[in-house]
Amino acid sequence: MWLGFSGAALLVASLVYAVPQLLAEPKGMSAADTAGLLGLPVGVAALVVSVSAQRHAPEGGLADLARGWAATLAVQVKETEERQWRQLLGDDIQRINLAFTMQPVPARAATVPADSGRLFDGTPTIPDVVTYYRQTHPRRLVVTGAAGAGKTVLVLELMLALLEERGADDPVPVRLSMAEWDTTVPLRDLLVHQLVDAYDWPAAMADELVRHNRVLPVLDGLDEMDPTQPDGMPSADATRALAALRALNTYQEGRTAGPLILTCRTAHYDALTSRMRLLDAARIDIAPVPPQDACTYLLQRADDPTRWAPVLGALRDDWAGPLTTTLSTPWRLCLAATVYARDGDPANLLRYNTPDELDEHLLARFIPAATALYPDHYDAARTHRWLARLATHLNAPNPGPDLNPPADSRPGTDLILHQLWPLAGRRRVRAADALLTTFAVLLPPLLLTLLLFAVLPEEETAPLLLSPQQADLAVPVSVALVSVFA
Repeated sequence: MWLGFSGAALLVASLVYAVPQLLAEPKGMSAADTAGLLGLPVGVAALVVSVSAQRHAPEGGLADLARGWAATLAVQVKETEERQWRQLLGDDIQRINLAFTMQPVPARAATVPADSGRLFDGTPTIPDVVTYYRQTHPRRLVVTGAAGAGKTVLVLELMLALLEERGADDPVPVRLSMAEWDTTVPLRDLLVHQLVDAYDWPAAMADELVRHNRVLPVLDGLDEMDPTQPDGMPSADATRALAALRALNTYQEGRTAGPLILTCRTAHYDALTSRMRLLDAARIDIAPVPPQDACTYLLQRADDPTRWAPVLGALRDDWAGPLTTTLSTPWRLCLAATVYARDGDPANLLRYNTPDELDEHLLARFIPAATALYPDHYDAARTHRWLARLATHLNAPNPGPDLNPPADSRPGTDLILHQLWPLAGRRRVRAADALLTTFAVLLPPLLLTLLLFAVLPEEETAPLLLSPQQADLAVPVSVALVSVFA
């Protein structure tokens, strides 16, 4: 569009210059002058046509171009998701080897290689998650588990393994938050928007990537699409989640069901399946972390294993005890390892008998422990204030264009950059926006006036009470104003 407007403007400008010259003095001009003037618009037109032709993909070559673009996208996704993976592991590389089991469905299920699997280090009978997914047909996978069970970690591990082993024609896994999906938008359009917004791809190239099936949707958080009841279960209607499942059931690639990966809490998915479920898919459920695996992980994370001796003894000796039950989720295990990574006595964990008490204790210590990893960048007190403001923002109704949001607006679950502006105060932001807009409207006439004073002869500026010295200052003043506005 911009190329077309620019080319048309350039062509019109060349004609505006050439035609009056030809009409003004046709007899006093030599043949060379006439040819030169006629050659100007012709040359500009040829330039515009040639540049436009270069921007068009060769016929039949879009598939090859999409293959190359997918390789570039794979590098971008790998860099982004590796950062997220490290953050979820407490800025460490040690992983918990999660186990999962296949959950039977009554009909229209995908075929799977085994009834169970592991996150990594698989065997022929218990494959790792990437082998499990590659041997699932069609490649539609639902990952369920309790809160904190490691669904996102498992999905990230799967994504990174797929990227590391990716062939030239394999799709690139791209993760999206389902909480922000407007289900009136088709899934393919949602993928295009994600490539444009998150990875800064041009819309036309993103559309070609999706159209040539070079993107594998990884949809995180079906359980976050609707408000929950006080007991944590989904609401009675769950309209958005059901609409999302309907849309996913119609997602196809050619004559087969379109490949995708979906995550949801176990209780939420069980409640939804009475009305709707993902068809032609395999469902795996993440198992709790057994005490032996929990001990192995804590030892791998510990700089001084002797500090963890009381906790490890409790995990080994009391398999049904409160600590073992509480630390059976990867989230709490990673949280405990991070909180006591450098200081403190891990034996304090034995003082708490319920998950809520342990959560309160770990979360109270988490910010100081996490900021201690980056002492030159973050302060614990300031970080606490920042996170508190962001949490308050998420708990408020979803901000919209109106000052008074509708009563049925739901709290947010993801931080969306362009929706954070109410944190500075709605009226303050709108006042600043009005001021800048007014300045932007008034600036061009002011600059034009100053530039006219600078180029007009002295006798023409004299009636306007502008001295030659003032006229000489017009250009630098204009530049200064532009700089201040920028």
